[in-house]
Amino acid sequence: MKRAGTSRLRKRSAFTLLEVMIAVAIFFMAMFAILSLVSGSLASVRALQKTSADPGSLAAELSLTNSLTEGKDNGDFTDMAKKWQDYRWTSETTEAGTNGLFQVHFEITKSGSQRAVESEMDILLFRPNSVRRR
Repeated sequence: MKRAGTSRLRKRSAFTLLEVMIAVAIFFMAMFAILSLVSGSLASVRALQKTSADPGSLAAELSLTNSLTEGKDNGDFTDMAKKWQDYRWTSETTEAGTNGLFQVHFEITKSGSQRAVESEMDILLFRPNSVRRR
């Protein structure tokens, strides 16, 4: 037997197709907005990356030596990395004090940039056994 009124009291608790489509559309719009933000920030990071040679690598190499010689020196980065083949460096070593303290000034220039200095750095090294100019 069928009761009259039971079909009216039963409520359906499912989503309609239209509600599901709207939810999926909102989800994809949010995902594309997040993806756009991430790709934009990655492009900004890539643009801010330093692509020129850094004098810190020269300073690190020089700090491994036990003695310094006063004077000027120069060279290029062909043995370090291919992307820095256009760059040249110069260094000038002078005695900063009478106790074996030396100042080294590094300059890095790019070959095609009419000798404009790309970056420079000064460091102090204590090397009491170094050759001094008299």
